[in-house]
Amino acid sequence: MKHFIPLAFVSFALVCAPSFAASTTADAAPSVVSAASLRGKVMCGYQGWFRCPGDAANLGWVHWSRDSKRIAPEALTFEMWPDVRGYSAAERFAAPGFTHPDGSQAELFSSDNAATVRRHFEWMRDYGIDGAWLQRFLVGLPGARGEKFYPSNRRVLDHLRDAARQTGRVWALSYDIAGMPPEGIFETLTGDWKKLVDEKIIADERYVREAGLPVVQIWGFYHNNPHTPMDAELANRLIEFFRTSGRYAAFLIGGGDWNWRRNPDPAWQAFCRKFGAYCPWNVGNLGKDRDGVLHASMHYWADDQRECEKSGVFWLPVVYPGFSWDNLKRLPAGASNVSRRRGEFLWEQFHKLSELGVDSVYVAMFDEMDEGTAMFKITSAPPTQGHFVGYEGMPSDWYLRLVGEGARLLKKHLPVPAEIPIQP
Repeated sequence: MKHFIPLAFVSFALVCAPSFAASTTADAAPSVVSAASLRGKVMCGYQGWFRCPGDAANLGWVHWSRDSKRIAPEALTFEMWPDVRGYSAAERFAAPGFTHPDGSQAELFSSDNAATVRRHFEWMRDYGIDGAWLQRFLVGLPGARGEKFYPSNRRVLDHLRDAARQTGRVWALSYDIAGMPPEGIFETLTGDWKKLVDEKIIADERYVREAGLPVVQIWGFYHNNPHTPMDAELANRLIEFFRTSGRYAAFLIGGGDWNWRRNPDPAWQAFCRKFGAYCPWNVGNLGKDRDGVLHASMHYWADDQRECEKSGVFWLPVVYPGFSWDNLKRLPAGASNVSRRRGEFLWEQFHKLSELGVDSVYVAMFDEMDEGTAMFKITSAPPTQGHFVGYEGMPSDWYLRLVGEGARLLKKHLPVPAEIPIQP
């Protein structure tokens, strides 16, 4: 998910911990997660869009650099450096000109690698995360301007399916209409879905279902957003397509504005109540306390939940750990940073969801390093060449542990304490 941060609300190392003790979250998720229902699931958004020179895609430094042919401090588009020390040699790609503070060569990974995707799903299993929402951008599908990425993206999908099967995790598709011309959205999205259904990809035993139907998410229900040309007419066409009984029917999850209830357009209000579930993108929606500390805005969650339930819509909240996109937006270092406060920013959201009795969560995101919302292993000792944010000295698996612990408590309907109950 990209480019939908409500900026009006934004005011502008360390080594790995000792190996994770499985006993801390051993009961967070079963060895094989049920794919029969979306309810009771804590799943992460999974971009899977990073590429390196010499990988299977042969597309260069994709999502690492503005220039696919070179990587340099002035060309960076990502904010966090992954901790790849546990990756195999075949998964690591040296980044020329970048070294860690100890002088060692800095390396990156490619998502177009079956071993790497499997490794990520093994982390989900080991830390008690149920699975992933695979982000599928319309601009990267056949016939769109980024179709050259399609063969590689398809391999990632296949890698992800295999990884979910091998680790007992679940997965589902999360389409994103960002950057797609309005006239091509409906046909491109529904055409791809039909193709995947016909190829029996959606019949995968690890693919999540709800009410007997495969689930599918669409990010893009943002009002008057230039990157997502959505209106009520298009929304209703998409909703009707997935609601029509037959082989292509699905349980549709709308992903869009966090402040959807304030939209004065009655047609917009009407279609929002037709979704199977609504997932409000909350990243960048912030408040500041009297001490100037930033917190995720959560005061409207209870009303969101009640309104969705009244309309028969399943409310699927989004949590995030912090934010930063200085490199992506070419901003001065620290200009966009929303401090993670060593996990407290994220944990406050799990605490609030516990008060609301919620046990199903969309976690933003597993591997999103462009916007600084990554939950997977990140180093707090990034290269000295260029600007990066880390985990504020916390272990590289700290956020995997936090999500796993939050998921364990929510799904067991145990109180999530206000203070983080585990130690780094």
